[in-house]
Amino acid sequence: MVKTVAIVGAGVSGLAAIRCCLEEGLQPTCFERGNDVGGLWKFSDQTEEGRGSIYTSVFTNSSKEMMCYPDFPYPDDYPNFMHNSKLQEYIKTFAQKKDLLRYIQFETLVTRIKKCPSFLLTGQWEVVTEKSGKQETTTFDAVMVCSGHHAYPNLPKDSFPGLDQFQGHCFHSWDYKGPDTFKGKRVLVIGLGNSACDIAVELSRLAAQVIMSTRSGSWIMSRGWDDGYPWDMVCITRFASFLQSVLPSFVSDWLYVKQMNSRFKHENYGLMPLNGTLRKEPVFNDELPSRILTGDVSIKPSVKKFTETSAVFEDGTVFEAVDFVIFATGYHYNYPFLDDSIIKSRNNEVTLFKGVFPPLMEKPTLAVVGLVQSLGAAIPTVDLQARWIAKVFTNSCSLPTTKEMMDDIDEKMVKNLKWFGQGQTLQTDYITYMDQLGSFIGAKPNIPWLFLTDPQLALEVYFGPCSPYQFRLMGPGKWDGARNAILTQWDRTLKPTRTRAVSKAYRPQPFYNLLKMLLFPLLLLTVLLTFY
Repeated sequence: MVKTVAIVGAGVSGLAAIRCCLEEGLQPTCFERGNDVGGLWKFSDQTEEGRGSIYTSVFTNSSKEMMCYPDFPYPDDYPNFMHNSKLQEYIKTFAQKKDLLRYIQFETLVTRIKKCPSFLLTGQWEVVTEKSGKQETTTFDAVMVCSGHHAYPNLPKDSFPGLDQFQGHCFHSWDYKGPDTFKGKRVLVIGLGNSACDIAVELSRLAAQVIMSTRSGSWIMSRGWDDGYPWDMVCITRFASFLQSVLPSFVSDWLYVKQMNSRFKHENYGLMPLNGTLRKEPVFNDELPSRILTGDVSIKPSVKKFTETSAVFEDGTVFEAVDFVIFATGYHYNYPFLDDSIIKSRNNEVTLFKGVFPPLMEKPTLAVVGLVQSLGAAIPTVDLQARWIAKVFTNSCSLPTTKEMMDDIDEKMVKNLKWFGQGQTLQTDYITYMDQLGSFIGAKPNIPWLFLTDPQLALEVYFGPCSPYQFRLMGPGKWDGARNAILTQWDRTLKPTRTRAVSKAYRPQPFYNLLKMLLFPLLLLTVLLTFY
């Protein structure tokens, strides 16, 4: 029977894991190599191997109402999209208020996790840690890996002929901290993800010239969406998810592309993705289009080769006298303290049931938290993952058979290829995934029942934002404040923006948005029926 649990990392995933273990009566011990909680969001002006790294100017891409722990809303006056220091402040407050710090061993590195000799019988693990040069081995009944996936940069130098001859400076965005070094320099940024765009925009104010090179393009979204509301509160709704699942694919694809092009035509800016209908995670940047308009940033195709001083692109154009090349080319999955076969149990692929449990494990006593990526916030996702894991550990929930889990993984891979294309990340649809996890533990909102018993709440749950509070509304782990948090979420959203109140606050109208969303597909279907 599982009682003691080792937790690797005290970031947002690790804190969720500690809290959920405590809710299930387990005894967690969290090992954190740094001296504070926060993980990736704990800013440091120095990089450290094996740790996530952010730059000074990082802001969140998810709004505060969509990225909180589900029973711990942000203060009313917090901005909707927060600077990293503000989010770190929230994370520390959560850890203190939930009394989690006592379960964390700081400045303690996990160097090895391996099965005990009696694993087939007990499911136990030996966890080797190092602190102040001293190693210690402890046996735990179960392990939760919460160390994130932004620690090991993917630096594809071998993919670029001539780079070994290049005389300028090359480094990964993981090493980037701020713009001062680049004043008056000529900079090439390779990549078109969130980090690439943030860095390029920031450098464009000081550098002599900034060029971005992209292989496949990206959709660029603004944090402020319809009527200036936070994008995720408008876009991530149960009704929108329902429409996506029932509309014919050609209608759904057309609507998706039209929505993504509503702010500006991506093809006119050289940003259009090669396959625009794939639901890859968009890039959130409010300034890039205007920087392209003013000529401060230019977009180019892939780099064909480097010379000693320049970059030659696939279209034959050349960027001369390059001072810096910044590779914003993502990260590798790497858990150096674990045997690779545990996470990548087939063909060197990451094979995890629902992105959490290794399906071929003899005993389900090890799980990964925070590896899955979706068009939704990480904090509520890891909270729900940790709740499920803790219940599996205590036998309150059971996993399917190995075959059923492998079949589910195969089916998911096929769907991901169709929806997201080829990629290394474990991508998924946010609401679908959250509902799956919620159904495992009895926390999925019962929408028909809500419409019968609480129509006001049901309308907000179904047509409004799919905010984290929905998954603490009912079932095990229910939070008594969830209903009020859902009904007042727009008040907290508008509070920090209405610092000069000029009229009555305007909240979104779900049925108006419903009519807007239905108008285009209905019009298109009418035209098709008329001509065919």
